[in-house]
Amino acid sequence: MRDIRKPLSGTLGTLLATGALIALVVMTDGCDKLKARDNLNKGVNSFRSGQYTAAADDFKTAIGLDPDLASARLYLATAYMTQWVPGSEAPDNVRNMNSALQEFQTSLGSNLDAKNKLIAMQSLANIYYQKKDYAQAESWNKKVIQADPKNKEAYYTLGVIAWSEFVPSWREARSTQGIKPEDPGPLKDAKPAPKGKKAAAAPEADLKADLKAKYWPILTDGIEDEKKALEIDPDYENAMSYMNLLIRYRADLDDTREQYLADAKESDNWVQKYLETVKKKAAKKSAAAEQTE
Repeated sequence: MRDIRKPLSGTLGTLLATGALIALVVMTDGCDKLKARDNLNKGVNSFRSGQYTAAADDFKTAIGLDPDLASARLYLATAYMTQWVPGSEAPDNVRNMNSALQEFQTSLGSNLDAKNKLIAMQSLANIYYQKKDYAQAESWNKKVIQADPKNKEAYYTLGVIAWSEFVPSWREARSTQGIKPEDPGPLKDAKPAPKGKKAAAAPEADLKADLKAKYWPILTDGIEDEKKALEIDPDYENAMSYMNLLIRYRADLDDTREQYLADAKESDNWVQKYLETVKKKAAKKSAAAEQTE
């Protein structure tokens, strides 16, 4: 008969030891998550106090303790972005920008909710726009619209990008043709090919036609984007401002003087709408302030 005082087998002892180990791991994991939360809260307080470097260190510590703490990664990306100064090529500044881009991208692959994923996409769109990487800025603003079809700022920014892409070529074209920025358009058509003895001369480049082929669709899409922004918010004065600019600058590519004048008139109408809207909003704000006094 077996002695019941002896262990049944080595298996039971192993199971008991393994169970204790699992419990220890769970406890350790739980402690790490609590520490991660503490560091997250500490980082948020530093961030709100304007201590962005210290905040970033706390967020990195939180992520190290709990890699699944998605909010810490989003805060870390925001801390880097807040320290970035667009236009500066200082090594630390460029490092902050690249770190922000990387962390926002990584956060999109985490367990962020839809609202915070939208914030990450908007931040990426803004960084690329500020660094004048218009192709990436356009791509991310379109992703924002896919996630939030009523996002007027994304539509507005797409219109701004279209105008921004055209301006350098517009300035160069006007300078080449001896047209001052304040002078009316449109740009001049290419001169007819020479005849007779001068027929062998190289034909003049059709600068206006080349610009129209490249930029007319881009500018037209930009106008449509501003229209969509205004459909979402009819009192969106920023979109009105760029409706004016897009129509006015595109008019330089018109085929005739009559078309140019018609577009110039439409552009002026948007300026008037912009001024009226700004005035209306100012009056509303003033009235609201008087009621609170």
